[in-house]
Amino acid sequence: MQVTRQADYAIRAIYYLATLGPNKRAATSQIAKQQHIPPSFLAKIISQLSVAGLLHTSRGARGGVTLARNPEDITMLDVVESIDGPIQLNECVTDSHGCIFQDECPMRDLWCDIQDILVKRLQNTTFADFVKPQ
Repeated sequence: MQVTRQADYAIRAIYYLATLGPNKRAATSQIAKQQHIPPSFLAKIISQLSVAGLLHTSRGARGGVTLARNPEDITMLDVVESIDGPIQLNECVTDSHGCIFQDECPMRDLWCDIQDILVKRLQNTTFADFVKPQ
């Protein structure tokens, strides 16, 4: 499993906004430059994060992008799943009937445990964990 480049860019964009402080806006061009994200790719990501309720966007001279929630209320899981959808290490984790071995597979429990650990870790990690107090 590998986090997609799009999810990685989304994480970097949210992180950058979290470091700016409460209610601070940034232009998408500023985020793209600071986080080394192709601007055209970032526009699509910003749109997805906005639809997911993680960002607010506004146009115009005083426009830009802001976090829709406080950094302590945005988890890594929120961001990854808003871009890539639900985490699924193996198809059998969510649908044991999708495998010819079904519940008799000796590896299914391992896949389920690993996915549970990963999801819980991402769910328990917020962007406040990465931002140093001012």
